[in-house]
Order: sequence, then structure tokens, then C-alpha cells
Amino acid sequence: ERHSENALALAKYLQGHQKVSWVNYPYLEGSNGYENAKKYLNGGGSGILTFGIKGGIEESKAFCRALKLVALAVTLGDVRSCIIHPATTSHSQLNEKDLLASGVTKDLLRVSVGIEDINDIIEDFENALKEI
Repeated sequence: ERHSENALALAKYLQGHQKVSWVNYPYLEGSNGYENAKKYLNGGGSGILTFGIKGGIEESKAFCRALKLVALAVTLGDVRSCIIHPATTSHSQLNEKDLLASGVTKDLLRVSVGIEDINDIIEDFENALKEI
């Protein structure tokens, strides 16, 4: 429950931020999977969300480096919040065509939202967004 609550709160925060171009989370009203999430996910959309930073790769990498609480890590589903920039890490061996075919855009950041206090998570994101 805490993962899902925190992820939804973070998704809503990011959705309204001027430096964020898009947010994808199943329980985010208006998302492509929203109706199916309500129907099948029993009130929780998990702790995983993706979003894009305006500007692309350099801004995305700078954002990740600026985070203090949220760890830069490949781990998903941990109790601590983690983030990764797939285009330059887990999918870096792919060319641009294959990246897009796999759904990885240059600005995509994948977050595994943990169970820390949501205010601390949002504050960390806010401070990192100020630095880019």
C-alpha cells in the first residue's frame, strides 16, 4: 500500500512540474491505463513510475546526480526509492532505433518509489529539479 500511495503522490507532483514533460503511472487519472488499473489492480498501482525531464539525456543525468535521498540504482521494488536512466544504463547497448522500439526515450527516467515519507521523497525531487 505504501509503495502505491507514494508512487501516486509523486506522479501527481511530477505531473504538475514545469520541468517534467510527461508522467506514466497506471493510477494517474488521464493515463492510458487508468481504467484498466481501476478494474484490475485492486486499489494499488505499484511503486514503479516513469517520467521524462524536459531537455533530454544531459538534463536527465544531471537530475539523477542531484538526488540525495533517492538512490541511483537498477533495483526495483526495494523499500528505498531508486531511480535509473535506462538510455544510458540498462539499455545503453541499444541504438536509437532499438531504444525507441523498446519504449525507452532519451528523457525516460524509471523510479521505484519506496516507503520513505512521501514529503521527503518529493523534497528530494524538488531540490534536484531546481539544479537542472
